[in-house]
Amino acid sequence: MNQRKLLPADSIADSAYATMRDLHPDIVAAVEDAIARHTVVVVGMAQNVVVARVKRVLKKAGIDFFYLGYGSYFSAWRKRLAIKLWSGYPTFPQVFVNGVLIGGCRETEEAIASGALPALLGK
Repeated sequence: MNQRKLLPADSIADSAYATMRDLHPDIVAAVEDAIARHTVVVVGMAQNVVVARVKRVLKKAGIDFFYLGYGSYFSAWRKRLAIKLWSGYPTFPQVFVNGVLIGGCRETEEAIASGALPALLGK
């Protein structure tokens, strides 16, 4: 797997790193806890049609999931930003399977269609 390019740690000032680290650690901890406790986790937001679509796709495939929603287009953007900084994934939904970020709706649909996601779940 190719690693995505990251800003080297020595190129981040301590004050900037502290800001990144301290941005809603409670939200990041809640997502980490959900991922540890549930096989499939969807992290999303209200009013996002792609989040609604991935939930429908998973339900149609008979895949149970745990959902965490953080605000809407008009609220909680800082909480969602903390999740994006933590995961490195730029959009919502964020779908985790067995603790691994598989991506968003498109990647979830592809994993279901190819049989990869059902295989991960033993279905």
